[in-house]
Formats: sequence, structure tokens, C-alpha cells
Amino acid sequence: MVDLSQVLLVIVITILTALLTVIGVQIVYILREVRRSLEKMNKMLDDVGMITKSIAHPIVGLGGAIESLRSIGKTIDAIGLFFSRRKKANHTSEETKEGN
Repeated sequence: MVDLSQVLLVIVITILTALLTVIGVQIVYILREVRRSLEKMNKMLDDVGMITKSIAHPIVGLGGAIESLRSIGKTIDAIGLFFSRRKKANHTSEETKEGN
């Protein structure tokens, strides 16, 4: 014969099995959503990386152009300094010739 405790035990085991099955299915759905979210995040990070590279490349080129302009400016300054010294030397030599 079946006791009341055995019937209750079977009912509790059945309910727990059903609940654990539902919880397991929900966990599978949650893990799928986490996977999809991680895939989307990975795609976004890849896009951000591509955008960063596309922005960084012209900036590096701009840095090179600025450095070129600086070197051109230094060259022009050096040429100007050379001619100003030459002009000053010519001017002082003319004064010494006139003074003698």
C-alpha cells in the first residue's frame, strides 16, 4: 500500500523536476541572449577599431606634414640668417673701406 508520505514525496519530486526543467530551459535562453549580445559587442568593437585606424592614419600623415612645414621654416630661417649675416658683413666692410 502507498502511504501519504510516499504520495507527497512523488508529488514533490515531480514538481521539483518540472521546475528544474523550466529553469534549465530558461538558462539556455539566457545563455543564447548573452552569446548574441557578446557577438554584437564584438562587432561594435571591431567597427570602433576600424574607425580608430581610419582616423589615426590621416592624423599621422598630418603630423608628418606639420614636421615637414617646420623643417621648411627652419630652412627658410637659416637662409634668411645667412643672407642677413652676409649683408651685415658687406655693410661693415664697405664702412671700413670708406673710413680708410
